[in-house]
Amino acid sequence: MDPSPEPSLRPADSPSSGNKNQTNAPPCPWNQALLSLSNEIKVRQYSPKTLKSYTLWAEKLRYFTLHKPPEMLDVEDVKRFLTHLAVERKVAASSQNQAFNALLFFFRHVLHREFGTMEGVVRVKRKPYIPVVLSREEVWRVIENLKYPFDLIVKILYGCGLRLSECMKLRIQDLNFDAMILTIHDGKGKKDRTVPIPQKLKIELENHLHLVVEKHEKDLASGYAGVFLPSAIERKYPGAAKELVWQWVFPSKELTLVPDTGELRRYHLHETHVQKAIKMAVRKSKLLKRASAHTFRHTFASHLLAANVDLRTIQELLGHSDIRTTMIYTHTVISTTIKEKKSPLDFDDGIF
Repeated sequence: MDPSPEPSLRPADSPSSGNKNQTNAPPCPWNQALLSLSNEIKVRQYSPKTLKSYTLWAEKLRYFTLHKPPEMLDVEDVKRFLTHLAVERKVAASSQNQAFNALLFFFRHVLHREFGTMEGVVRVKRKPYIPVVLSREEVWRVIENLKYPFDLIVKILYGCGLRLSECMKLRIQDLNFDAMILTIHDGKGKKDRTVPIPQKLKIELENHLHLVVEKHEKDLASGYAGVFLPSAIERKYPGAAKELVWQWVFPSKELTLVPDTGELRRYHLHETHVQKAIKMAVRKSKLLKRASAHTFRHTFASHLLAANVDLRTIQELLGHSDIRTTMIYTHTVISTTIKEKKSPLDFDDGIF
């Protein structure tokens, strides 16, 4: 469950809002604390999603304690807040754990204090989670109801087991057709990994990249400033944003105007466009299961396990740091295992 601001949140309470009648007022301690939290997260190069999540949980604690000054907060405030989430808000175990991790970070790196023990906190019981998995026929039915490039995106999600965000952030240099491997940089937890490119996608991907190259050449001719890059890379390699190897595999349709500089840059295709296309395709396919972009990653893992691929190999392909995360797929199939890296898109059953 994504954290969201409490109903009591008012625009005037936001760290980014200002009060024109209080220009000489001292800075708000909470605004300063939230700014420090943002800086600490950025220094560690955590993802934007982590920044958003941790900031929202800190704000929730702020409202729960009725704007108690950050320097006055103690462990009992956190205990009462976490118990409130479990008892009153009835949040999921994952949300309570997310809140705990966010506030632990806030106390350690912003308030420079340790939590101590969390005894006495009502903990949400974690329910067994069994992911939704599609059959190969169901995967194909969804793909048949998708238009280009969304059909290719879903083939990559299923054929390579990528998260949607990982697929959208692919750059041309991440595809190695000589070795037939795809490299995912800065995946979840800032980890890199490689996965095999399905043989059945080679020609389709090459044709797609040909269109990407044509779009890039038109962009260069129009004088655009390049793709968006991490600031550190752009500082080190000033011309990298216009180089072909740094272009997105799935670029957005329109250029983005950067207000501060007036430059036109290209972003990757937004995740919401893919999610909407998949939702519509699932509806047209008349599936009797809930299915989203992440379902194809679950299906990738389950189909490999059903094909007797070793669990440790699947863990490596998915980029899981803990084998226990990968073991959820043992509840979806009955299998024996062999050690071999393979894509389910390359299974020879005549469906694809």
